[in-house]
Amino acid sequence: MSNLAKRSFHFLLGMSTPLLNNPARMTEVSRWLMRLFFLLATVAGLMWLSQRPVFALRQMQVEPLPGQVVKHVNLSQVKNQVLEQVQGNFFTVRLENIKESFEDLPWVRHASVRRVWPNGIAVSIEEQKPFAIWGNRSEQKFMNGFGEVFSGSLSQVDDPSHLIEVSGPNDSSKEVMQLYQKATRWFAPWNVDVVGVTLSDRYSWSVKLSNGIRVEFGRDEEAQGKALTEERVARLIEYWPKAQERLTGRVDAIDLRYGNGFAIHLASAANKKPELDTKKSGVQR
Repeated sequence: MSNLAKRSFHFLLGMSTPLLNNPARMTEVSRWLMRLFFLLATVAGLMWLSQRPVFALRQMQVEPLPGQVVKHVNLSQVKNQVLEQVQGNFFTVRLENIKESFEDLPWVRHASVRRVWPNGIAVSIEEQKPFAIWGNRSEQKFMNGFGEVFSGSLSQVDDPSHLIEVSGPNDSSKEVMQLYQKATRWFAPWNVDVVGVTLSDRYSWSVKLSNGIRVEFGRDEEAQGKALTEERVARLIEYWPKAQERLTGRVDAIDLRYGNGFAIHLASAANKKPELDTKKSGVQR
């Protein structure tokens, strides 16, 4: 035996001698070793059990949220698409990955995924409900009532005529929805609906009303706050009856980007009236 081995043996023997001479400590160490053994055996048994064929995923149930009717999502088709990407068994499959796979599909807004013992997955999906057409019709994009943009086919919508038309820069859909809601409230006294909202790259915005009139707001909403724009809309509604008395043609657009009045544009260029200003036109507030 080499000198190094002899020294190691004597060191270990010296360390263990107090323990061997102490029955109480020996008993305690034995207990901890037994506990460690059973723990390792349990973990190994569970790992072995989890790999048994009985826990291989064999079924996936896909259904709409309670009370919702699915119109645009083919449940069996999307199930097969997602199943091809699923990896793992009942214990090891990552539910978050399945959730993301469903939510990446057209017309699926939200997916809720849970395990079903012993070898199944249940998925509840919330279908997108189009509220508006986003951008050009050729882009095949919609905005839902939460101000979220999603992709879909216009041919899948039963009646596209009831959808308003909106557009704006990337990632501005929620702001466009807020502008729509504000304009709807402002023009309620006119008994008209807002059927379109346009937000330019410079964040100048306008709305199209159901009576065919386009209203330009400029950037006042962002630059000077809501109060200024709302005040100009209130001024328009207040003086509109008097302004109509001077018109001889159909109104095409109204420009509210003026501090002391508003301009009216007629559909026919030949009949276009000059700017109507609440101060210059002799209409005093």
